[in-house]
Amino acid sequence: MTLSALLEKYDVPTPRYTSYPTVPQWHASPSTAEWLASLTRAAHRPDAALALYVHLPFCESLCSFCGCNTVITRDHGRERPYVDRVLAELRTYLTHAPAIAGQPFEQLHLGGGTPTFLSAGELTRLVEGIYQLLPRRTSGFEGSVEVDPRVTGTAHLETLRQLGFTRISLGVQDIDPDVQRLVNRVQPLALTERLCADARRLGYVSVNFDLIYGLPGQSPESAATLAREVLRIRPDRLAVYSFARVPWIKPQQRRFRDEQIPTGAAKRALYEAIRTPLLASGYVEIGLDHFALPADALARAAAGGRLHRNFMGYTEVRTTSLLGLGVSAISETPDCYHQNEKVIGEWERRIDAGGIPTLRGHRLSDDDRKRRALITSLMTRFEARIDDPAITLHEPALRELEADGIVAIHDGWLTVPESGRAFLRNVAAVLDAYLPAQDLSQPAYSKSV
Repeated sequence: MTLSALLEKYDVPTPRYTSYPTVPQWHASPSTAEWLASLTRAAHRPDAALALYVHLPFCESLCSFCGCNTVITRDHGRERPYVDRVLAELRTYLTHAPAIAGQPFEQLHLGGGTPTFLSAGELTRLVEGIYQLLPRRTSGFEGSVEVDPRVTGTAHLETLRQLGFTRISLGVQDIDPDVQRLVNRVQPLALTERLCADARRLGYVSVNFDLIYGLPGQSPESAATLAREVLRIRPDRLAVYSFARVPWIKPQQRRFRDEQIPTGAAKRALYEAIRTPLLASGYVEIGLDHFALPADALARAAAGGRLHRNFMGYTEVRTTSLLGLGVSAISETPDCYHQNEKVIGEWERRIDAGGIPTLRGHRLSDDDRKRRALITSLMTRFEARIDDPAITLHEPALRELEADGIVAIHDGWLTVPESGRAFLRNVAAVLDAYLPAQDLSQPAYSKSV
């Protein structure tokens, strides 16, 4: 079967599997007491280690492709009260689950939104406040931040570097002026170049670019130009994300007309126009949508079988607990997921009342944990052992994938060859026990390719 035919067959709504179960299937929500008990159990494990994610939702303008939880405002007076509440949230956790502070604090990630919406002074107050409550490891600690080059200055980079941050991720998406106008993110390439040069001068050890393919107005020619300019700057890592068109969740995407959006084989051609020159220039393809230079820690982790994936994406740092702070932030322990309130006013009210701002979550069953491990293995190593009789698979779908050359099955192992990796989400779906029961008449997921 040709690639075009496979894309037509398999480019269907499919979960991204940043978690298992996926968020729409979180039904066994924990009580606050159960969630705190889960955090405490995780902190007492012999291999306990903590990662912290802080969601900073503010953006000065709305990018129409964006699927993140954001607050659009130009009122920078909102910075200080938000930082106060994030630190109050952490103090509440430490009051009710003090064991959190007893484990190694290995990773801090600031995401958004736009973390550099905050001034350098407020970023300092936030990060130093966290360090006072959770002393970081003296060696091996990783601080990382997502930045928008349009609002990020040298003072931001200098401040974060002084605070121990060594990784920076620049939102680029596309460099074509017409595409930028269509998605409401006009960002001259010179801004990105300047920020990248500043980061390297200041000693950041890893610079990442986020790109998106499948945006309105993109063409194979514009994608090739994007790849050429990226290779000229040569970041250490790249995330090349598929545009997730979910207008039922993100109303701003309704402005796009169907004929503007590349789909199927046309969309995959955009990815290949970026992927092919990256590989030819020495980048290593990692997992579903990442690339890194061979010397980068992410590539070394992939080569050594140590790559991990969680709500923050692919990472070489594997921790037992991910604690999310801020509006909509998601947390994870070995046996539980938890998400904060997604509406900022409600999150603020819950924090001011001294509580844990739970919106929803999921208590993982033994079956959930086993399937999560298998799907993580697929997403990080392109293989999973499937000979456990307790784990049922969607056999007809699996056999069809095998017949189409997307997977191979041998001695109890399911493997995805390079030719099948475009369909990695489809492969993971055969391990999803919840998928057959979902109401597919209602939109829930973006398409797999």
